Formats: sequence, structure tokens, C-alpha cells
Amino acid sequence: MSDLFAVAGAKIFIGSAAMAAPTVDVIPSDFAAVAWTEISDWTQCGSIGDAAQLITTQVISQSRDKKQKGTRNAGSMQNVFAINSSDPGQIAVIAAEKTGNNYPFKIEWNDAPGGASFPVAITIASPGVITKTAHGLTVGRKVKFSTTGALPTGLTAGVEYYVKTVPDADTFQVSATPTGTAIATTGTQNGTHTVIVTPIGTVNYFIGLVMSAQQAGGGANTVRSLNATVEVNSNLATVQPSA
Repeated sequence: MSDLFAVAGAKIFIGSAAMAAPTVDVIPSDFAAVAWTEISDWTQCGSIGDAAQLITTQVISQSRDKKQKGTRNAGSMQNVFAINSSDPGQIAVIAAEKTGNNYPFKIEWNDAPGGASFPVAITIASPGVITKTAHGLTVGRKVKFSTTGALPTGLTAGVEYYVKTVPDADTFQVSATPTGTAIATTGTQNGTHTVIVTPIGTVNYFIGLVMSAQQAGGGANTVRSLNATVEVNSNLATVQPSA
């Protein structure tokens, strides 16, 4: 039986620039170039996902209604945030509401499985090449290194890096940031080196219109809230969790 996962720990992000409404279903790679800003202090997660419209035809000769599926609508996502006037994400949501543009959104759910790890060989080169037969990594995956000895100069144990390039199924290179250059390795090394892959939880991508960014009050002991409704204008593109 699969584990159950709480909503707690999930994060929602808005893209820094408007994104045109699609004419076909979106896929995760459509969002590869988006610069994301987390919308912090999320207190209530709205529902999201397709629901089909019902078409009903009353057939006289059969004395029965015949039903069909019509168009799909991914719904209105009604989110609530505790107001944080200095949060870049909340500022971006308020700005998006003032426009008529669609924006990209991303949700990272807190359901990542345990991370994988495997021994690797590291070549002293510019950039350094990490080798593991059938490593299975893709560009953008986060990894850390551990060692029983000393890593080459350029890599530090316990620091998170990003897979920058994957020349083939057995090699990859890393960078310090998602958009940084691949790291050069120098000096000497010894011991057994291990890569620890940071696991990925479910990720949802979608495009939508910020229809409202209303402030809400309440009683004296109520935290002020930002109520933001997003009319989803695309399908939900999902990346499944991965170790």
C-alpha cells in the first residue's frame, strides 16, 4: 500500500513573466526556461484539475437521456496566503492580477521518495566528468557528493549541485547553480566517491489568470490574508516523484 502524504510541505511558485495561453496541452518541458518565484506563507491550497462538461441529449425514441463528455475545464484554484508585504511571490501575484495576462505556475508536493546513491569516478578535467554506468540522471537534477577520502578541488562534500550536462548515459557534469557553468575539477583525489541524488516529489505545472488578489481580515486574533484565485487556462502537466 502506498504512503499517504500531507499537504504540509508543499510549495507554490509563479513565473516571472507572462506566458501565452496554449492551443494544445502543455507538457513539463514547456516550462523549462521559466524563472520561478515562490509565493510564501501559503495557508490554504485550492483544488485544481480537469473536469469534463456534460452534454445531455434527450432521445425521444428511447425515452432516455444520452450523456457525453464535452470540453474540459481545469477549474478555479482558490488559494489563501498569510499576508507578507515584502514577499516577492505575493508581490508578483498582486501585480499579475492587475494585468490580463496568463502566468505559469508550479506546485511542488511533499511526497518525494528516499533518494538514490551510487559510487562514481571523477575525472580531473575542465569541466570535471563524473562517470557511472547508466546513471539515469537528467539535466537539472540536484545531487550531493560524499567521500571516504578527498574530493578533487572544485567539489565539496555535502554541498548541493545541479546536473549541468549529460554527454551520454554513463557520464555527467555538474554546476553550482541551475544556470551556472560546469565545474572544473583540479588537484588530487582519493577514496571512494558517492553521489547522493536529491529525490523529487510530484510537480504540477499549469498556466492561469490571477483573477483576484484580495486582502481579508477578521477578528482581532485573525491573521490578515491574501485571497488569490487563479483561473486555470491549461491542462495540468505532471512530473511523477522520483528517487
